[in-house]
Amino acid sequence: MNYNINDLVRENVKKLIPYSSARDEFSGEARIFLDANENSLGSPTTKWYNRYPDPHQLKVKEKLSAIKRVPPANILLGNGSDECIDILFRAFCNPGKDNVIICPPTYGMYEVSAHINDVELRKVPLLENFQLDLVHMESKVDDFTKIIWLCSPNNPTANSLIREDIETVLNNFPGIVVIDEAYINFSRHRSFVQELAEYPNLVVLHTLSKAWGLAGLRLGMAFAGEDIIAVCNKIKPPYNIAQPTQDLVLSALERVEEVNEMIRILVKERDMLAEQLIEAPIVEKVFPSDANFLLVKVKAAKRVYEALIGQGIVVRDRSQVQLCEECLRITVGSAAENETLLKSLKSMPIPS
Repeated sequence: MNYNINDLVRENVKKLIPYSSARDEFSGEARIFLDANENSLGSPTTKWYNRYPDPHQLKVKEKLSAIKRVPPANILLGNGSDECIDILFRAFCNPGKDNVIICPPTYGMYEVSAHINDVELRKVPLLENFQLDLVHMESKVDDFTKIIWLCSPNNPTANSLIREDIETVLNNFPGIVVIDEAYINFSRHRSFVQELAEYPNLVVLHTLSKAWGLAGLRLGMAFAGEDIIAVCNKIKPPYNIAQPTQDLVLSALERVEEVNEMIRILVKERDMLAEQLIEAPIVEKVFPSDANFLLVKVKAAKRVYEALIGQGIVVRDRSQVQLCEECLRITVGSAAENETLLKSLKSMPIPS
């Protein structure tokens, strides 16, 4: 495989001179800041929110570096993983010319971002066992294929992709391979983050929205080689991570053991929920899960979904998604929430 990032980056991005913010031009400590046209009198809320945040989020990256065992230079932070996804499209895919590959059913933002950026989307559906169809994938790759998007554990199927299959893609595709590991904390499988040195074309996406319970803060992470991160940093908005988000994330990152305990509780609840759901007459199958949700096949999924809505219980109807016919996606809740759900489904009459 002949990987060369210069063959992948868009020509206009190669020539791009990134915006230089006031805080890019100064580093260190100072008593008086008169460089960024901020309101020097403060703000009506927290005093220091009148200042722009660190555009490079160095303190957050240093803390993440210690946890993930990845150098700060290999980390890009986004306003949610969705911003990281969009930046990768804008960095490597020429509108109206290049293409990317996705493997449905999978996370919907890959397709949305492709359409937003006018990039051809080539679909290679998963096999019936929700694993990669490598033969079909190979047939879809051409000289204009820039990115292959893989989600493991996958959303909405909840399973992890076979590691050897992912390695086959990494070893044979000369473009960018993105592995979205949003749910990796709930899995027993090893993250690909530690493989960055071995695969220069690898990008791994993580998030603080799931295991860390910080969905409201919108912080996503992309881990990759320094050359890929450098290209992405040319494109990202200068102050894309707000100061309150950086402050709260730094506080949360000090409490790793609490997060690990939440993961243990949710995995235990997930396994209990899977065992109990299959006892409900309306449930036909509960698929194995490496995530914090379950894909559940039921009788008349749309009607079950609406019946649950009527009882104030919101799940995700995935019955119209390829390979997920008559399926609901159910997030693992608290013990009390799971008990309420189970009681409702077990008492629900089977549709005639």
